Amino acid sequence: MAERPSAAKGGDPLTKPKPGDKQSHGFTDDERAAMAERAQEIKAAARRGTSASKADGESDVLAKIAAMPDSDRALAEKLHSLVKAYAPDLTPRTWYGMPAYSKGESVVCFFQGAYKFKARYATLGFSDKANLDDGAMWPTSYALKELTAAEEATIAALLKQATS
Repeated sequence: MAERPSAAKGGDPLTKPKPGDKQSHGFTDDERAAMAERAQEIKAAARRGTSASKADGESDVLAKIAAMPDSDRALAEKLHSLVKAYAPDLTPRTWYGMPAYSKGESVVCFFQGAYKFKARYATLGFSDKANLDDGAMWPTSYALKELTAAEEATIAALLKQATS
């Protein structure tokens, strides 16, 4: 088997930084921005203390949704209404700058817009706190391009199961 050229010799195009690259390893600018948003969320929650209400979280989520590009906003608005209808016990909040829904302090599900990390689809994700267990393997993340009646029914069922 042929040996891969050493990056030190400048021969490996997979590991060699390209001209203009800001950073070849570590977190991307988008990832660092998401972490900074999470730090701000933690500070805001600490300032609010026990006086934080479901209304505070909902206004934060609605503000984040309103700031999204049109395609992500439409998905996030519909998802928000599905959560309110089928998992009303979940509390809206932001998580890494995106809409999320929690039970107590634990995030159960979240929406990540495609724009956030320049992806080709938005994501509906569930944490390990969601009751979605089905055997030894089950999905916890779903790609969203649009929400038709079929996808809405699937999400409604997932939300009911996740919070059961």
